[in-house]
Amino acid sequence: MSPATKSASKSAPKSVPKKAAAQAPQPKATTPPADGIHPGSLLSITQLSLEEVSNILALAERLAGESSSKHATLLENRKLALLFYESSTRTRTSFELAAKSLGAMTTLVSDKSSSIEKGESLKDTGLTLRALGAECIILRHNASGSPYLLAKHTGLPVLNAGDGMHEHPSQALLDLRTILSRLGKKQAVTETTLDGITVCITGDILHSRVARSNALLLPRLGAKVILCGPQQLLPPEAVDLYPGITLERDFDKALQQSQVAMMLRIQKERLAGMQIDLADYQKQYQLHEDRYFKHAPNAVVMHPGPMIRGLEITADIADGPSSAIEEQVRNGLAIRMALLARALNGGAA
Repeated sequence: MSPATKSASKSAPKSVPKKAAAQAPQPKATTPPADGIHPGSLLSITQLSLEEVSNILALAERLAGESSSKHATLLENRKLALLFYESSTRTRTSFELAAKSLGAMTTLVSDKSSSIEKGESLKDTGLTLRALGAECIILRHNASGSPYLLAKHTGLPVLNAGDGMHEHPSQALLDLRTILSRLGKKQAVTETTLDGITVCITGDILHSRVARSNALLLPRLGAKVILCGPQQLLPPEAVDLYPGITLERDFDKALQQSQVAMMLRIQKERLAGMQIDLADYQKQYQLHEDRYFKHAPNAVVMHPGPMIRGLEITADIADGPSSAIEEQVRNGLAIRMALLARALNGGAA
């Protein structure tokens, strides 16, 4: 688990352009932190207080609701690097579009098109990007904890876009925004905002950074979270690690209790020899029309993607009126605009 990071950067961020000053708080001068972590970094969902979560949600709401011309220069000429060691569609594209929507310049660095392929370390890649003028790095990496190391060595704001099986904090925030919207809840969250709400997360829990970040966030707002799946994909230590969590192997039983059903794919690339009977999995854990209407006819259906239609979810459910899957994608853009504004504003949102 990445340490909470509330320290400051080595230099004051640039001023917000006058045209955009009304859209975001002015940057504050900062002092060098002891551990070198920039306060605008988001490495783990645990580093955010509920007040900070509310501020990010409020900023996302404002940016999503106003015309694009009002925030088109908010990060004008700021330089952002997207450093992706793993493939991505939704996360990478939404971060890139979010940056460009705010007027920032972006460059994409992948492990297949850079010196990373030649064996360059994450530290050296980060220092190179800093030397070239990058002011913020959005990192996706296959190793847990890598965003913390990059943030520590570069002193730049680093946004964790998924680190191995560890965390995916921006996904948890956009999932929360989606849940609040669908349930008619206020964006200003407290410890009781989700009292009485049960969220069932079903699938490959063992390898899911999305499940982990949601399990760390949602119970803090009063939600009950059920992690559901076959025994070999349920980490037994989850109950001890995440207060407010229960494990359940019976999907029908879990679904009956739930107002939100979040489906996950089986991460075949991380199974490392583990054998999963896909036919049996489909029978036991697929969310299809009959199961949905029998056990949870009013539940909000979610999926972080990529989605394997016909395995964990059927097309009629994924595309049905109860599905919030496309809404999640749209919310990802707003949340990531807010996180980029926060990152280059000294940690304020």
